[in-house]
Amino acid sequence: MHASQQFDRLFHALADGSRRRMVERLSRGPASVTELAEPDGLGLPSALKHLRVLEDGGIVLSEKVGRVRTYRMQPQALDIIRDWVSGREAELAKGFDRLAAAMEAMPEEES
Repeated sequence: MHASQQFDRLFHALADGSRRRMVERLSRGPASVTELAEPDGLGLPSALKHLRVLEDGGIVLSEKVGRVRTYRMQPQALDIIRDWVSGREAELAKGFDRLAAAMEAMPEEES
């Protein structure tokens, strides 16, 4: 999958509040579908739809043991966001550095 498509899927997956709460919960450790559905009062079918979006976005992984499906965070799931934000911060810092240099080069006005 192209990096741009993965980025779009990741942001789409995080666009919903219920899914973000699931990610917050999974960042503390693995959980069953029931444990993830409970805080928002979701039915299991709705929770599974949300979890499928998170899985398609590359954020979570699932494993079924017996009748219990457990989800956990994909270890490097959010790296793409961190890298993108870091790139924007670096560009912004360069802009401020150029502004500071331009201001230093300007003669001071006399009062």
